[in-house]
Amino acid sequence: MLTGALIGCGYFAENHLHAWAEVADAAIVALCDTDAERLAATAAKFGIARTYPTVAALLAAETLDFVDIATGPRTHRALVEEVAAHGGIAILCQKPIAKTMDDARAMVAAAAEAGVPFAIHENFRWQAPIRAVKAAMDEGAIGTPFFGRCSFRSAFDVYARQPYLATDARFIVEDLGIHILDIARFLFGEVESLAATVRRVNPKIRGEDVATVLMQHAGGLTSIVDCSYATALPDELFPQTLVEVDGSEGTLRLAADYRLTIHRRDGGTEVREAPPPPLAWADGPAHLIQASVLAFQRDAAAALAAGRLPETHGADNLKTFALVQAVYRSAEGPMTRLEP
Repeated sequence: MLTGALIGCGYFAENHLHAWAEVADAAIVALCDTDAERLAATAAKFGIARTYPTVAALLAAETLDFVDIATGPRTHRALVEEVAAHGGIAILCQKPIAKTMDDARAMVAAAAEAGVPFAIHENFRWQAPIRAVKAAMDEGAIGTPFFGRCSFRSAFDVYARQPYLATDARFIVEDLGIHILDIARFLFGEVESLAATVRRVNPKIRGEDVATVLMQHAGGLTSIVDCSYATALPDELFPQTLVEVDGSEGTLRLAADYRLTIHRRDGGTEVREAPPPPLAWADGPAHLIQASVLAFQRDAAAALAAGRLPETHGADNLKTFALVQAVYRSAEGPMTRLEP
């Protein structure tokens, strides 16, 4: 049994704790948060007796196999470096890995130098419908893919539970687009070049709420990643990502409500249902994300127990985070203008 501690008891941390309770070979035995009231409330709700106001106090008192960092990205580097310096404790950390590429690289280096596993809690690629798309592609259902699209378009009020999203200078690419870019990497491979545009539609927020990215992947596949929190649809699909893949022998479409349609050039069509598994603690539309949290944590626990790195280990996630930075750089640059 792996023993772990959760650092950070904010909004999303409850999903971590619910999920850890369902991971058979791991348990959260301690909590850490600088907010005493929030720490006490979380401890009472989840029946975790040992609590600490600082990471230093946690590390001094506990013998742990891993920590799960569920704080904001501005705190990640300091926390990862502190735990890594203590030695012998695997580190799982919420996305985005950091606020800057320099910080992200430093975190990966700190874990490597300490010889401890380090992974980023990138859960969207663990969603059941996304895994189903990957499985169909890997079995050769549509031949060799040459085009893909990953689309997340919504008008869901994400600001109600996470008001800071409305005040950050960078919003949709850093908070949501990072997930969709990681899905594109997962499905289509590494990115060699990209071009992007971003814009702010909602005048009440500070950052961008719409982004469109065109990418060229190693091997020649072209993909589009598009994200929007300004798109009001007759059927609100939050938090579903829709996927299109065209291949040499057919097409694949992940449509609303987890319906995966595979059409082959010979005329055969197959429909597969790929909903998230039922969870007693899941609620409303967030069920899809909550189930993927559990899937990520099960893989992470199994990886740590087996002595291997989790799928979204730090060095791998640097490639996703690099895409985020590249999107912002591209969006700031001039577009090619056509002659009149």
